[in-house]
Amino acid sequence: MAESQTSTETDWVSRFADDVIAESERRAPGKPVVVASGLSPSGPIHLGNLREVMTPHLVADEIRRRGYTVRHLISWDDYDRYRKVPNGVPGVDASWAEHIGKPLTSVPAPAGSAYANWAEHFKAAMTAALDELGVEYDGISQTEQYTAGAYREQVLHAMRHRADIDAVLDRYRTKKDPAAAAASQKKKPQQQKKVDEAELEAAEGSGAADEDDGSGNSAGYFPYKPYCGNCEKDLTVVTSYDDDTTELNYTCSACGFAETVRLNEFNRGKLVWKVDWPMRWAYEGVIFEPSGVDHSSPGSSFVVGGQIVREVFDGVQPIGPMYAFVGISGMAKMSSSKGGVPTPADALKIMEAPLLRWLYARRKPNQSFKIAFDQEIQRLYDEWDSLGRKVADGTVLPADAAAYARAVRTAAGELPSTPRPLPYRTLASVADITAGAEDQTLRILSELDPENPLTSLDEARPRLDRAENWITTQVPAEARTIVRDEADKELLGSLDDQGRESLRLLLEGLDTHWSLDGLTTLVYGVPKVLAGLEPDAKPTPELKAAQRSFFALLYRLLVSRDTGPRLPTLLLAVGAERVRRLLGA
Repeated sequence: MAESQTSTETDWVSRFADDVIAESERRAPGKPVVVASGLSPSGPIHLGNLREVMTPHLVADEIRRRGYTVRHLISWDDYDRYRKVPNGVPGVDASWAEHIGKPLTSVPAPAGSAYANWAEHFKAAMTAALDELGVEYDGISQTEQYTAGAYREQVLHAMRHRADIDAVLDRYRTKKDPAAAAASQKKKPQQQKKVDEAELEAAEGSGAADEDDGSGNSAGYFPYKPYCGNCEKDLTVVTSYDDDTTELNYTCSACGFAETVRLNEFNRGKLVWKVDWPMRWAYEGVIFEPSGVDHSSPGSSFVVGGQIVREVFDGVQPIGPMYAFVGISGMAKMSSSKGGVPTPADALKIMEAPLLRWLYARRKPNQSFKIAFDQEIQRLYDEWDSLGRKVADGTVLPADAAAYARAVRTAAGELPSTPRPLPYRTLASVADITAGAEDQTLRILSELDPENPLTSLDEARPRLDRAENWITTQVPAEARTIVRDEADKELLGSLDDQGRESLRLLLEGLDTHWSLDGLTTLVYGVPKVLAGLEPDAKPTPELKAAQRSFFALLYRLLVSRDTGPRLPTLLLAVGAERVRRLLGA
C-alpha cells in the first residue's frame, strides 16, 4: 500500500511498538518492557551511533504513551579494550598508543579534560546531547558491572559451557577460498560490489570485523579474557581452567606477567564480545535492540548471538532491526577512528532538538539518510517548517503527522521550541550580514513583518542562535557576505539606460515595500515593469533571464559578487539608507 494510507501501515515506530508489547507480554507479563542500546565511548560518539539510541528510544516512547512501563537501557561499553588512537581528537597524540589493550576506563582522558578517564570524557558529551534530545534511559557502565561481579554466575556458566559456545562459533569460522571469493566478486554487478565495499568499510569502521570470539588459543577455547594484573592490557592468554575450583591460569604476552586466579572471586576481565552481548540479552531480559549492518551479516555478533543466547544462556534474542548508515552532507561515511566526525553535540549547535529527532523518526531504520551541515540545512528547515504548517491546518499525511509528533514531544511532554520560528535561511542571512550584532539583528528581524514586529531576540531563540552558529562554524570565510562600504562608481557609470531605470524603479519602491514580502514583490516586479508588464504578471523564460540579470547587478553593487543571500533579506539587512547610497541614489 502507498506510504500515506494509515498510521498503522506507515508509521514504523507504531509497528515495532505493537510487536515489542506483544513479545514482552508473552515473555514477561506484567513486567517493564526492556529495550536496549549499546554505545562504546572509544572516541567521539557520532551521529551514526545516535541511531543506536534513537531507534529504541522512539519505540520506547511510543510504548510509554500507551501507558506501559518501559526501561530503555543504554549499556556504556566502557570495559571494552582501547583498540586504537582516534584521529582529530584535541589533547590526544601518538603517546596514547601505549594504552592500547587496556579497558577504556583505564585510559587517561585527553589532555585538559575535566573527566577521570577516556570513557567518561566521551560519555559526557553524549549524555548532555541525549538530555537535550529528551531521551529517557537507564545508563549501565559495563566497567561497574564486571568489576562488581554482577555477571559472576554468567561468566562461570559460559566457562562451563565453553565447548557449546565454541561449537556455535565454529559454524561460522569457515572462510571462503580467496581465489573463489575473488572470482565471485568479479561476476557481481557493479552496484552489488559497492554494497559489499560499504559493508566492509562499515565492519572496519566499527571494529566488528575484528571482533574477538576467544578462538585461536592452543590450550583450548575460552570465552573469557582477563585484563593483566600488571600492565592492565587484555593481551593475555588463558593457559588452563578448572571447572571445579574455577582456578584459571593466564600469561600476558605484552609484559610476560603470569597469574593464577579463581574466577568465582576474580573481577578483572570480561567475556569476549560475541558471548558478552547475548549474555546481557538474557541477563537484562531485552525485548528490543537494533544493530548496525556490520552486526547483522552472516557470522557477525547479532546472528551468532541469537544462537548463543538460546543454546547457552536459555534466553531469547531481542527483536532486532538492522539500521542503515547516517551520512553527512558533503562527507564520506562516518567512522570514529578517522577523526573529524560530527557528533550529536555538533548537530545540536546548528539545529534545534526537534529537527534532529525528526530526521531519525521519519525514516525507517533500514533507510539511510544524511544530516546537513552545509547549505542543505536551509532546505531541510524549509521542509520542517512546511510540515509544521500542514500539521497546523490539518492537511498533513498520517505518517508525516506521526513523525512530527514524535519529534516535538515525548511521553514526558513538549521539547523546548522557538516562540517565533522565523525561516532559518533568513536568520542565517541576517547573522551572516550583521556578524552577530544584536542591535542590527533586532532591527532587521523587526522589519520582516511590520504588522507583527519582533520585539525581542528571545522570541527568535533558540533557532536564531543555531543559525548564527551555523554561519560562524560551517560556512567558509570566502562564502561569507561582506557588504560594500562605498558605492561601485565604475560599475554604476557603465550602466545602460535599462540598468539605470531598473535601479530607479527599485529605489522608488523601497519606502512602500519595506518588509520581507514587500521587497520580494518589488525585486521580482522591477524587470516585469521594465518589460511593460504588470508587477504580478506570470514569468516567461525571457522574463526569468531578465530577473537573473537584475539580481546579479544588485549583488555586484551590494556585495561585489554575482550571488548572495536572498535579495529581500539582504536589502533589509543592509538598511534603506545604505541601499540608496550603494545603488547611487
